[in-house]
Amino acid sequence: MDRASVAGIILALAGILVGQALEGGKLSSLVQPAAFAIVVIGTAGAVLLQSEAPTFLRGVRMLRWVFSPPPSQRAALAREIAVWGLHARRDGLLSLEKYMAVNKDKFVQKGLRLVVDGIAPDKLRSLLELEVTAYEFGERQAVKIWEAAAGYSPTIGILGAVLGLIHVMENLSDPAKLGSGIAVAFVSTVYGVGLANMFFYPIANKLKTIVAERVTQYEILTDVFHDIASGDHSRVIEERVASLLSRP
Repeated sequence: MDRASVAGIILALAGILVGQALEGGKLSSLVQPAAFAIVVIGTAGAVLLQSEAPTFLRGVRMLRWVFSPPPSQRAALAREIAVWGLHARRDGLLSLEKYMAVNKDKFVQKGLRLVVDGIAPDKLRSLLELEVTAYEFGERQAVKIWEAAAGYSPTIGILGAVLGLIHVMENLSDPAKLGSGIAVAFVSTVYGVGLANMFFYPIANKLKTIVAERVTQYEILTDVFHDIASGDHSRVIEERVASLLSRP
């Protein structure tokens, strides 16, 4: 569990609720199901409209990374790279075939398969770079649904405010209904702006960091597989391992 994410959400909500209480407002006045439905459902619909369904679902599933990010694989990768280099020099490239079955990462499996198949080092690098590019593009497209949500929600909040004011205008002769209409109008704007700046944008930025970390690891692995296929000195591979472990 990422405690920073949990603490961030708690602080963001606490800031609004405490501020509302200090100004003498009722916390219950911020609870408007109609405004919430307008902003959340409307934003989800707009994002789904601009995205392909698999991309949208992938972005939604990535939300869990904000609270439970994928564990760092740096140390494990460093150990595996050292083992690959040792066996490749001692037993030949074909000896790496046994590591393909035990590794669940599809990128690692593909890299090892290309090495075992004897693909030319430069061609191997080109193929793996294409794989990294495709992976990065797909992941960033999924992350963009949260950026899109942050862009749409304030505007849809304003739309909710306009709908609330229309409701007010329709019931000017009935003062009992004016309060609820005005509440929906203003709270819709609060929901739209609040969700964009306290949730959607931070979620998108955090997911970008996680994706960038994984892309960097794949880029280093691309160099490692190229070095192994080229039969480079073990010192070169050790430097790759050092760069993997030294990154912040």
